[in-house]
Amino acid sequence: MQIKLLQLLPYFLLVSQLFHLSHGDVGTAARYSPPYLPTACFGDDQTEFPSSNLFAAAGDGIWDNGASCGRQYLVRCISASQPGTCVPDQTIQVKIVDYAPTALSPPSAQSTTIVLSETAFGGITNVAVDSINIEFQQ
Repeated sequence: MQIKLLQLLPYFLLVSQLFHLSHGDVGTAARYSPPYLPTACFGDDQTEFPSSNLFAAAGDGIWDNGASCGRQYLVRCISASQPGTCVPDQTIQVKIVDYAPTALSPPSAQSTTIVLSETAFGGITNVAVDSINIEFQQ
């Protein structure tokens, strides 16, 4: 019995390396362009926008009846329809400043988890696509 387990050990190690342990949720992201004001969270208050321009509008899945306003999320691109879209191992932190369905500028794709500012979307992508698959966590 012990010999069989030792013989299988390399296979277990190989399989364990194929699985990536995720510490966040998976969803989709789109991008949107200016104008960004007014917002559902802060109206015309520009001081609520991070100086880095890394901000986002919450989709229905994370909106939480407005409780997401001001929340910070770590976001990374994990895949897209076009190969080479994601910047490998790049994670950004965004602040929720708006509600995507009522944002002044329309998102590049509808019904996504989160809609990123142009700067935020460009920080995790190499190619201008309409939407990407993301991993995110608060």
